[in-house]
Amino acid sequence: MSTPDELRTRTGSGILWTAVRRNKGAMAAGTVLMGMYQAGETAFPIALGLIVEHTMQDRGLGALGLSIAALAVIITTVSFSWRFGMRILQKANTTEAHRWRVRVAACGLQPVDRDTGLKSGEVLTIATEDADQTADIVEVIPMLVSSLVAVLVAAVALGMADLRLGLLVIAGTVAILSVLSVLSRRIGASTREQQARVARAGAKVADLIGGLRPLHGFGGNHAAFLSYRGVSTEAKRQAFTVAKVGGAYAGAALALNAVLAAAVTLTAGWLAFDGRITIGALVMAVGLAQFIMEPLRLFSEMPKYVMIARASAERMALVLAAPPVMEPGREQPSAGGGLEVDGVRYGELRGLKFHVSAGEFVAIAAYQPRAAADLAAVLAMRVPPGAYEGVVRVGGVEAAELSVTDLRAHMLVNPYDGEIFAGTLRTNIDPSGTGRKVAEAVEASLLTDVVALHREGLDHGVRDRGANLSGGQRQRLSLARALAADTDILVLHDPTTAVDAVTEQLIARNVAELRRGRTTLVITGSPALLDAADRVLVLDDGVVAAEGTHRGLLTADEDYCLAVAR
Repeated sequence: MSTPDELRTRTGSGILWTAVRRNKGAMAAGTVLMGMYQAGETAFPIALGLIVEHTMQDRGLGALGLSIAALAVIITTVSFSWRFGMRILQKANTTEAHRWRVRVAACGLQPVDRDTGLKSGEVLTIATEDADQTADIVEVIPMLVSSLVAVLVAAVALGMADLRLGLLVIAGTVAILSVLSVLSRRIGASTREQQARVARAGAKVADLIGGLRPLHGFGGNHAAFLSYRGVSTEAKRQAFTVAKVGGAYAGAALALNAVLAAAVTLTAGWLAFDGRITIGALVMAVGLAQFIMEPLRLFSEMPKYVMIARASAERMALVLAAPPVMEPGREQPSAGGGLEVDGVRYGELRGLKFHVSAGEFVAIAAYQPRAAADLAAVLAMRVPPGAYEGVVRVGGVEAAELSVTDLRAHMLVNPYDGEIFAGTLRTNIDPSGTGRKVAEAVEASLLTDVVALHREGLDHGVRDRGANLSGGQRQRLSLARALAADTDILVLHDPTTAVDAVTEQLIARNVAELRRGRTTLVITGSPALLDAADRVLVLDDGVVAAEGTHRGLLTADEDYCLAVAR
């Protein structure tokens, strides 16, 4: 059942409201302090006008001392209110941005994927830039209110000198905001489109970097470059559009504010020349006309930041409100159970059917690589049960009825391109720090030579994506992680394609020995792993075309011999 907060965060406006509600105390304190700051700034030219007016009547030292003391109080109020007000607001802003980053990241890391229609690179952008821009609402509203306070104080002070001056400030402020509100809507629409295009470009470059080695292998570098340049150019053009609109907004705000300040100054000069206001009131009016440009600038810019925050919040809502791609069950697989695939039709699979008994080591030799990848995706639950025909049973229970968390704790599917993370060898093998078979996994995967090469051993540093490791070392590190998990059922997809034949032979024997008595399925074309298996299933045209031991199939099946013999 959804909580009120979860319901609110399904829309951009709901996200902004949640951010405001959570920080109402900090925003109230920040608004008061920033209001004091703006009031103090406004009071400075008012005080100067009063001092001029007073000193023209009383030129004694007492009046001078009182004036200096009044200015000191105003300056102190301005200094401390700004310092503590911004400290409170920026702390709240940073904390709120952190909360949304964690919230979006948690959605991306849930066992069941969400149907966002976004790539991982786009989700990353939303979890960073959009979270920061959404949290800016915590700072924007107090700044907006405090700027309004300054404008109102200035309007009242000028109105007390002459009603026409006060009305001029109010009318000018309304006119400025009316003009700028049109531009702020354009900024919001342009910003949403820019954020989407930048996110797509980020996702594209992340994908390309992840597949850089394969691209080098088949000469796809130039085509990949052209593809990225296309999406990057779109993002650049949209950025130019946003910059143009933003520049027009800033220029219009500055020009209109300057016109208003000039109008107040000229009107005050004319009133003073006509004898309708005093010299002190003229000094105050001229000072306020110069000062009012800053709060007016802030006041006119804040709607732009509100629109940017709303655009970012709506992009976050795409992730937070997205439904899961499947509704997992609540059943748990029985410990020590087997694996059954019954009539599965998906991609290249054409009613695939086989059974791996508990404790059995089975290898699948797939003649079509696409069929092998489809089978691994189905078993890894990257494809929800409703997206394919047939049934997968784990421990005698249908996958659709299982809790995804329990399923993945019971069965691990290790992909051929398992990610390597920045950290150490140890944290890559045992991320949770609870593995009981780390040493055995290192031994079985023959990662011992990598550990022995470095004085730090398992604590040797690993760069992001394993950049400081060779292809074979990365693959063995990924295999060690899978073996160290020690799950009841282990599915390996091409775990030795990047190692030499001798190492492959040793790894095959080690894996068979370490997994003895545990259910193991290996999707591979490696003769060493096929030979180590208790039974080999030949997958051709999406179905099991032959079955037997590796050596028996080599003797009896010519197609098998041609496909796997090296």
